[in-house]
Amino acid sequence: MLVADDRVDIADGIASAPEPLAGLLEVRGLGILKLSHVKQSRLALAVMLAGQDARLPEPGRHPALNLPLITIDPHAASATARVGRALDCALGHTAQIAGCFCA
Repeated sequence: MLVADDRVDIADGIASAPEPLAGLLEVRGLGILKLSHVKQSRLALAVMLAGQDARLPEPGRHPALNLPLITIDPHAASATARVGRALDCALGHTAQIAGCFCA
């Protein structure tokens, strides 16, 4: 579910969109869409978009937010699916035996 697109306000681990931007999503090559959205959501995962992601990454945490941190290559076809799986791990819905969520 959409919380925010270009600008996200974060306070006490809660993400929200500035009121004028709430529910708006820019889709490159299509335009700006008005979508159903939630007003706010508790953060559970930080994602860094960078080149090659490690095959078996070490656990990491975002220094300012103190959230699990993963690095994903945004150009990989599986990028969004991997973020979804990582979120499942961060929320405890999927167990991991090795990798970024194992201490």
